[in-house]
Amino acid sequence: METRDLWSWEFAWRVLPDLLAGLVVTLEAVAAGMAVALVLGMVWAVMRRSASPLLSWPAAGLVEFLRSTPLLIQLFFLYYVLPGVGIFMPPLLTGVIGLGLYYSSYTAEVYRAGINGLPRGQWEASLALNLNGWQTYRYVILPQAIPPVLPALGNYLIAMFKDTPLLSAITVLEVLQRAKNIGNAEFRYLEPLTLVGLLYLVLSLICGAGVNWLENRLKKRKA
Repeated sequence: METRDLWSWEFAWRVLPDLLAGLVVTLEAVAAGMAVALVLGMVWAVMRRSASPLLSWPAAGLVEFLRSTPLLIQLFFLYYVLPGVGIFMPPLLTGVIGLGLYYSSYTAEVYRAGINGLPRGQWEASLALNLNGWQTYRYVILPQAIPPVLPALGNYLIAMFKDTPLLSAITVLEVLQRAKNIGNAEFRYLEPLTLVGLLYLVLSLICGAGVNWLENRLKKRKA
């Protein structure tokens, strides 16, 4: 095969719309998965700080389990095992839940680090003001604990984005799965896989720049 036959711009332009459609699915999975991870991560973090072992122990066990098992295994469990007990979910929803649960274990630790970094006096002041637990978190703790950890949460957003190709294993038609389908149908893999790599690179760089901008902005606010 001659060198000029390795790459076809005509083929690349022809498959690009299909890949962009898959990229939309990827971004939907990341947006929804990150929303789940942020909410559940906060729940796990608050539960782990509870004085009651009935709350803290299950939360600690769940976080350790999610962090210590591969994301792919968790996706397979959700997609292939749950139907055996009567729980059926479409592939994309399964992927969103899988990503959300897996990364909630990491966001929980980020939240916990932010909360633990606050001076003990903040808790004592809330107690002196007769605030209940919800009011303490809502008005005193979280407004101070979350801003410093936003860059770390942004890094997990990028990591989740780069993990989305795993969703192809449960038949989600995200961008990599579409590239594989195109390659199988056309017997040409170079163009679709190269384009997918470039799309991931561009979006990762944009996300990274966003995280850096956020980090610099927070530093200026603290200065």
